[in-house]
Amino acid sequence: MIAQLFVGALTLDVLLGDVRSLKQKRSVVRPVIAEIQRRFPGVAVAETGDQDLHRRAEIGIAVVSGSAANCTQVLDQCENLVAGRPELELLSARQRLFGDDD
Repeated sequence: MIAQLFVGALTLDVLLGDVRSLKQKRSVVRPVIAEIQRRFPGVAVAETGDQDLHRRAEIGIAVVSGSAANCTQVLDQCENLVAGRPELELLSARQRLFGDDD
């Protein structure tokens, strides 16, 4: 039997609070990324877009698993963690799942 491989990807578009510089933006985004890495050591996470905007950030998260359900569960938990942060507002979340057939 051949093992299945699934890759889950999550893109989060967030609006930052009272941020007036890229330095302030980094001081808000870095702890969010660090917390995701700490709570979910098997995921890859990074700021993937809107790097030149002060009040917007795009955070990308990826997970690899042998089960589609596990990918979805981990990405849902990451999304909930970001949505629960009071210093930012989650504007949108886009989740994608890729299997061996994709």
